[in-house]
Amino acid sequence: MTLTSSAFADGGMMPAKHAQTGRDVSPPLSWSGAPDSTQSFVLIMHDVDAAIGDGNDDLLHWMAWNIPGTATSLPEGIAQGSQAAGGLRQISGTGPYYRGPAAPSTGPAHHYVFELYALDIPMNIAAVGMAPPATRAAVVAAMASHIRGKGVLVGLYKRPAP
Repeated sequence: MTLTSSAFADGGMMPAKHAQTGRDVSPPLSWSGAPDSTQSFVLIMHDVDAAIGDGNDDLLHWMAWNIPGTATSLPEGIAQGSQAAGGLRQISGTGPYYRGPAAPSTGPAHHYVFELYALDIPMNIAAVGMAPPATRAAVVAAMASHIRGKGVLVGLYKRPAP
């Protein structure tokens, strides 16, 4: 599968409007090449350069699931809320919405990895209370053995110097 954005190239810098220092709106995403057996999609955006907890996990910026298997894109600026248009469910590490990049201005740019999974089952799992890591774990566990395709897009971001 191929995952792309009209806002930035794979491996390129993400525009400020998609970052916490900008408008903090989700970027437009498009994909192609999903298997015919796809029933739903799950999207996970995480900062692989920001370890959290015991250092074995990374910072979740956005997870969207229950994306219909017939979808081929997500528009820019998905509305906030645990359940958005079309039944899409979403969380970030801080709430029920997209949370953009926020890498510090010092040091190298961080890698924000968007992973889109094509699943052979519907993925209508409710959020697990107010604990985004628990919801992420529940969705990832439910995905096990149902992944039929995967697309990856990497965006870079670093806050501007003050």
